[in-house]
Amino acid sequence: MKTFTAVVLAALIGAAPLWAGSIGDQVEVRIISDTGMELSLYPVPARAPAKKVYAEAVKGDHYKIMVCNRLNRRVGVVIAVDGRNIVSGQKSWLKSSERMYILEPYATYEYAGWRTGQDRINRFFFTEAPDSYAAAFGDRSAMGVIAVAVYPERQRGELLEESGRQGPPEASSAPSVPRDRGTAAAPGAKAERADRSAGTGYGRTEYSPSRIVAFDPEPRAVETLYIKYEWRSTLCRLGVISRCRTYSHPFNRLWDNDGYAPPPPGRE
Repeated sequence: MKTFTAVVLAALIGAAPLWAGSIGDQVEVRIISDTGMELSLYPVPARAPAKKVYAEAVKGDHYKIMVCNRLNRRVGVVIAVDGRNIVSGQKSWLKSSERMYILEPYATYEYAGWRTGQDRINRFFFTEAPDSYAAAFGDRSAMGVIAVAVYPERQRGELLEESGRQGPPEASSAPSVPRDRGTAAAPGAKAERADRSAGTGYGRTEYSPSRIVAFDPEPRAVETLYIKYEWRSTLCRLGVISRCRTYSHPFNRLWDNDGYAPPPPGRE
């Protein structure tokens, strides 16, 4: 039996209540800025799956991805920001073979940056797409998307019988992101809008201890979540936010695969 190694964040945040601004059933995910504000989340139109939402980002804000495990067994979460695995920095397909973080049953953890070593990260912060970590590698395939794929730990039949517990059903999920609902535009206009869209940068270095653990994931994700973050002006243009006003201040928001993420080119 092949056992994958994974990275688990050492600092346990503690049990968490249900979050008004969260997304997910098997796990709950919310995005918190260093200002203490929670990103406003807006549902994608009813014709799209409910596990896809838009989020309002504020340029320059550092942020954390908080994940709460609602299951009674360990889960591995593959987290990708702008299409890049936040542990390895590699292009992510949200597969169980990728590097992942491990959450204990009912535990809550926070992930605040690109992991650059076993005890170091470089912080996430919202920036223009051309200045993002992914763009530095020439990758704009999933710009402005935070994706979380959830893989419960594989359990043996005898363990399930002894404990009397049943694992959650497996469900396949194809990677996709909310579609731009804006009107059609000329190629030049689309390129200009892409340059003005939101991305995640490679920010300051911080201490963040982790340890390597053995983890054997189920072959399929039990849940996959997508958060498409954008500037308020873009969300207004797309019609995601229906009542748009101009505010005088920026913080009005009510609402190697076995390695670590390398610095972007030019940041050695």
